[in-house]
Amino acid sequence: MLRGIREAAERTPPQRERYVDLLRAVAITAVVLGHWLVVNVTYDGAGDLDGYSALGELTWSHPLTWLFQVMPLFFLVGGYANGASWDSHRRRGIDAAGWLLTRGNRLLIPTTGLIVLAAVAAPVARLAGADEDVTETGVWLVAIPLWFLTAYLAVVVLTPILHPLHRRAGWAVIAVLVGAVAVTDAAELLLGVPHVTLVNYLLAWLAVHQVGFAWRDGMLDDRRVAVFTAGGGLVALVLLTVPGPYPISMVTVPGEEAQNTAPPTLALLALAACWIGGALLLRDRAARWLAGLRPWTVVVAVNSVVLTVFLWHMAAVVIAAVVLYPAGVLPQPPVDSVDWLLWRVPWLLCLAVVLAPLVAVFGGVERYARRVGATPSRGDDGGRDHDGKSAPDGGTVATVATCLALAAAIAGLLGITTAGATGAGPTGIPGWALALYLVGAGRLWLVALVRAR
Repeated sequence: MLRGIREAAERTPPQRERYVDLLRAVAITAVVLGHWLVVNVTYDGAGDLDGYSALGELTWSHPLTWLFQVMPLFFLVGGYANGASWDSHRRRGIDAAGWLLTRGNRLLIPTTGLIVLAAVAAPVARLAGADEDVTETGVWLVAIPLWFLTAYLAVVVLTPILHPLHRRAGWAVIAVLVGAVAVTDAAELLLGVPHVTLVNYLLAWLAVHQVGFAWRDGMLDDRRVAVFTAGGGLVALVLLTVPGPYPISMVTVPGEEAQNTAPPTLALLALAACWIGGALLLRDRAARWLAGLRPWTVVVAVNSVVLTVFLWHMAAVVIAAVVLYPAGVLPQPPVDSVDWLLWRVPWLLCLAVVLAPLVAVFGGVERYARRVGATPSRGDDGGRDHDGKSAPDGGTVATVATCLALAAAIAGLLGITTAGATGAGPTGIPGWALALYLVGAGRLWLVALVRAR
C-alpha cells in the first residue's frame, strides 16, 4: 500500500492543484481533533455511557472555536473539486446521471459500511448484556460526523444546476445566497419568525461551495481579493459576534438558544471568508512546499483514507471509552478542572491508537468506492461506444432516478443525525431512516455495478 501511495504521488500530473488536497487533509484533521478535544465521553461503573460537548462549561474556549471550525474550507475544496470533475465529465460526454452516480458512490459506499456495522453492533451489544441506553448513545456518538455528509451530498446533487449558473452569473450567485442567509437570520432575530433559518443548512454551504467554483475558474487569483476577503471577513466576524447578535462560539454549545452552526448563520459565513482569504494568501508558499515529493506523498497518503478517518473517528471515541475507562487506564476528572485539560493529551494519543486499525481495515472500503466511482459509465470514452459511435446520454429519466436515490440517502442521513441518543430502537437508528438510506445508497451501488459490466 505504501509503495502504491508513493507511485501515485510520483505520477501526479504537473497541472494538478495540490493545494486543494492539502486543504482537504488539514480540514478533516482539524475536525477530528476538534471533536476529540471537545466531546466529553464518560463511562461509569454501572455501565452508563454518556457524551456531550464540553463547550457548555468551558466558556473561555469559545473564541478558540474560530480556529477549529474549518468546515468552510472543506466546502471550498469541494466546490473546486466538484467543478473540475463536472467539467471533465462533460468534456468526455458523461451526463448528469453518470456524474452524480460517480460522486455519490464515492461518499456513500464508505458511509454505508459505518452505518450498517453500527446498526448491527447495537443489537449484538444488547444480546451481550449492554443496556439499551448505552447502545443508543454509542450509535448516536458514532453518527455525529454524518451531519456533514448530509449537507455535502445536497450541494453535490445541485452541482449540475449551480455550476452552469456560476458560469453565467459568477459572483451574483454567491451574493444572492449570502443575502438569503442574511434575510433568514434577520427574519428570525428581528421578526421572530420561527424555524426560517433551517434553510441556511443548504444556503450557507452552497455559498461557500460556489466560491470553490470561482477559485477554480481563476476569479480569486488576485492577491488583493484574498486580502480583502480575509480582512473583511475578520472585521465582519468581530462586529457580528463581540457586540452581537451572534454568539462567539462557531461550534454548537449545549443549552444556548443561539447557535452559529445549527443552523449556519451570517457570522459563520464571515468566518468562512476569513478562512478562504487566509488559505488563498498561503497558496503560493504551500505550492512550493508541495512540489517536493516527500510532503506531497504525505498529503496523498492522508487523502487516500481521509473519508475513512472522518467517518470512524467518533467510533474510536466510543471504543476507547468502553474499554479504557472501566479498566482504569484513564481517569475521568470533571470537565471544568485542570486535570481534565491535562488528560486531553493522553486521551488524544489513545484515540489515535484505536483509530489506526479502524482505518487500516475500512480504508479498503474507501479505495473500493473510488474504483466504483471510476467505473466507465454511459458516455465515457469521449462520448463514444466501443464501435466508435456516439454513446447515448442516460437522459432525463436516469438523472431523475439518480437524484431520487440520492434524495432518499440524504433523507435517511438526516433522520439518523437528528434522532438523538434515545428512542431510536434496537439498532440505535430509526427504522425508517435506516431503510430510506439503504434504499437510496443501495440503488446507486447496484446501478454502478450494472454499468461496470
